[in-house]
Amino acid sequence: MKENDIICARKKTSIGGQALIEGIMMRGPKKTAMAVRHTSGEIVIKEWETGNKRVPSILKLPIIRGVYNFIMSMKLGYKCLMESAELSGIEEEENKSGEDLSEEEAEAKKKKESIFMNILTVVASVIGVALALVLFMYLPAQIFSWLVKAFPMLEGRFMRSLFEGLLRIIIFILYMYLVSLMKDIRRTFMYHGAEHKTIFCYEAGLELTVENVRKMNKFHPRCGTSFMILMLIVGIIISMFITVTNPIFRTVIKLCLLPLTVGIGYELIKIAGRHDNAFTRLISLPGVWLQHISVLEPDDSMIECAIEAVKLVIPNDGSDNW
Repeated sequence: MKENDIICARKKTSIGGQALIEGIMMRGPKKTAMAVRHTSGEIVIKEWETGNKRVPSILKLPIIRGVYNFIMSMKLGYKCLMESAELSGIEEEENKSGEDLSEEEAEAKKKKESIFMNILTVVASVIGVALALVLFMYLPAQIFSWLVKAFPMLEGRFMRSLFEGLLRIIIFILYMYLVSLMKDIRRTFMYHGAEHKTIFCYEAGLELTVENVRKMNKFHPRCGTSFMILMLIVGIIISMFITVTNPIFRTVIKLCLLPLTVGIGYELIKIAGRHDNAFTRLISLPGVWLQHISVLEPDDSMIECAIEAVKLVIPNDGSDNW
């Protein structure tokens, strides 16, 4: 059976996941689960109710649901990422210093380290957001303003939006490539591949085995990477309606319009996940190209983690079907 035949025969599922530190998180309509490979070789499982039954109706409306789900996904993803580091035992290995501490001393040391890490995380988050604003919003606008002074014929909303948008995409792709060179990130990207392959195997209606998952496609249209690149493309179109040219004011306006960009990007990625036609393949294409950087071929141990995680979140009533 050819890979493309398997993909065309698949059903549609709303189950999605995220690569973690030495593991996978899968989220279904009723349950969410993490499967993390401990340093001992054992797969550590954690599962809980998805808990999306009490969402107000207004948060389920088109565009608005995209913003809400993006925020909740970021929050859940960060929580699972931090927790996976603990479940994998990597932190314990790194913290071993050969010190012979009592239980009370060890607990006190752990508490101090936790407080320090929380402060460090907040500081790093603030710096990261500020850097992202400068790189992705202010810098492209400022560079084009400099460019227009040298070449006035370039002035125009279309050219400005196109230049800024393409520069943002180039910066994003360069960033993804550079982080992919890091050993730990490459392993996370391999788990990303395991997540996609396992979802494809489930959608194809095949038994969830390592052998079946291994032969699946690792590029999925309903991917976070595809979502990010779609937002950047949507941002180009939205920017064409901004008449302000001052880099600072333009950045502020783009920031205010960010929820609209996120909402439209979400709706597009949702359509791409539900349907397979010329339009969905077209809007998925940039994301699939970028997945060549962010999604790598997993090994069998990673596939095992993904299988364990997805099995736990598949509902018995078919409520995950799209």
